[in-house]
Amino acid sequence: MAISKISFVEKMFAEHRGALQQFFLRRMRTKSDAADLAQEVYVRMLRVRDAEAIRDPQRYLYSIASNLAKEHAWRDRRQAMQLDVDDGSVQEQLAHLPALDGELDAAREAARLNAALAQLPARWRLALILQYRYELSYQEIADRLGVSSSMVKKYLAQGLAHCRRLMAEVD
Repeated sequence: MAISKISFVEKMFAEHRGALQQFFLRRMRTKSDAADLAQEVYVRMLRVRDAEAIRDPQRYLYSIASNLAKEHAWRDRRQAMQLDVDDGSVQEQLAHLPALDGELDAAREAARLNAALAQLPARWRLALILQYRYELSYQEIADRLGVSSSMVKKYLAQGLAHCRRLMAEVD
C-alpha cells in the first residue's frame, strides 16, 4: 500500500510539477518560493493517510497548493507588519541602496525596481513613492490617501518587504 501511494504521488509530481510552480509563481513572484512550495505540496500529499479516498486528485492537489499560497501570504503580511519603519536601523538601511553586483548597471537596477513597484497594489506603491521620492510625512501621505498614518506605515512596510524580496532575486 505504501509503495502504491508513493508511486501515485510521484506520478502526480511528474504530471503537475511545472503547472504547480507556475501556479505559485503567479502568486509569489519568486522562483525559489514557487519551487519550494510546489515541493511542499507533494510532502503534504505523502502525509495523506488514505490516498484512495481522494476522489479528484488534481483538485485536491490544487486545494493544498491554494492553502499553501494563503499561508505564505499570511506569513509575509505578518512579517511586514512586524517591521517598524520608524526604527532608526530600518531607516538607515532604507537610506542606503544595496551594493550593485558588478554585472548589473544602474539602469537595469532601476528597471527591476520599477517592475517591483508595478506589481504592488496602488496604495502601497503610492505610499512608497510619496515617502521616498517626495519625502512626505506619514500624516501627509495619510491625508492624500484618505487613511490613518498607522495604515500608511503598514502600506510602507508591506510594499518594502515585497520590493526587497523581488530585488534580492537574481535572474
